[in-house]
Amino acid sequence: MPEGKQITRPYAGRDDFRRVFDQDMNSLYLLSFLLTADRDKAEQCFVSGLDDAVEGNSVFKEWARSWARRVIIVNAVRAINPRPTEENGRSNSAAVSGNGKTPPMGQVEIAGVLALEPFERFVYVLTVLERYSDQDCSLLLGCARRDVVAARARAFEQIGSAMASHSKQLPPAGSEKPTLQERGSSLFDLLVGQRLVTSA
Repeated sequence: MPEGKQITRPYAGRDDFRRVFDQDMNSLYLLSFLLTADRDKAEQCFVSGLDDAVEGNSVFKEWARSWARRVIIVNAVRAINPRPTEENGRSNSAAVSGNGKTPPMGQVEIAGVLALEPFERFVYVLTVLERYSDQDCSLLLGCARRDVVAARARAFEQIGSAMASHSKQLPPAGSEKPTLQERGSSLFDLLVGQRLVTSA
């Protein structure tokens, strides 16, 4: 039997990572912003993530996108250092709209995530939006898996409350023509949908 040729898988180089960060700039920045809840820190994590991806460990080309997201997450963890909170600890639940108007659905959903305590926010983004396992999430955050499970439950509860409050503020059906965002094509839906497509 002839010796089979060894299959070599090309590694991602600097240009590959620069291309990923250029093409996926919006989604990578949004990931960084959802984790840090701070525009300046989000920018710092994005830039540091690019540097780390370019200078870091070699990964196969087909893993470049998932690796880029991971280095953003690792930099956000370093910047924020989210720690588990007491179960009774609640976020300040910042109002989703400071002007008294009902904000578009996408803004409400993002505001709901940003209003979470740091640990709950990281757990929600990692396990729900990024679909990390509880074990991987606990390793990244340096905590027990039970902390991840409890934090996710609190996050769902708080985001659910924010969404319920928002739906009560919506005008009655037919009172005015709904915008594209109010018809359910929210930024949050697009974000989650994009993650499902790119990770499939």
